[in-house]
Amino acid sequence: MRTQLLLSATVIVLLSGCASQTPTLSSGNVEYGDSKAVETLTNEFGSTDLQSIAQAMTTSLLQSPAVGAKQRPLVTIAEVKNRTSEYIDTKSITDTIRTKVMKSGLVRFAVDTSGMQTQTDEIVRQSQSGMYKKSKSKKIGQMEGADFRIEGTITSIVKKADDVKDVYYKFSLQLIDNESGVMEWADEKEIRKTSNKSMF
Repeated sequence: MRTQLLLSATVIVLLSGCASQTPTLSSGNVEYGDSKAVETLTNEFGSTDLQSIAQAMTTSLLQSPAVGAKQRPLVTIAEVKNRTSEYIDTKSITDTIRTKVMKSGLVRFAVDTSGMQTQTDEIVRQSQSGMYKKSKSKKIGQMEGADFRIEGTITSIVKKADDVKDVYYKFSLQLIDNESGVMEWADEKEIRKTSNKSMF
């Protein structure tokens, strides 16, 4: 009995040792950081700005009466228009907002205008290529029209004086009823970032 216990303990130690020895490739100069940490390397648009905008817009949108008035309304979202003087990946902003809104389960999203050609090509391929069973292929003319569309812009004002640079961002988003053309919801998120000369 004692021999069995010792053998079991030895096996456990060996297995735990193997499990903890995961190979790691490293140059010694790279570390993982917290993706939610506040990023202040420069005063240009960064990950913290994206996250704060997405969170604020998602919370506001889901609290709007328009979203609650209809059960799981169908929405499209357009890429945000960048009216700043710097490059900003606005698709990343809309993708993050869409993901957060979808996770609520309160809204459905239709393919946006940029993805419509891919959607059309897939329907045509299934219905007209002859490669699919007619009973299983998706038919032309069955897509649902979106109830609402989301549009937005991001603008900035940059000021420099002596050793200080001030950057002001304003992100605006609107929810528009596609049938009536009525703007049912709108909100803004403002961000101001100031730095000294050593950072610009």
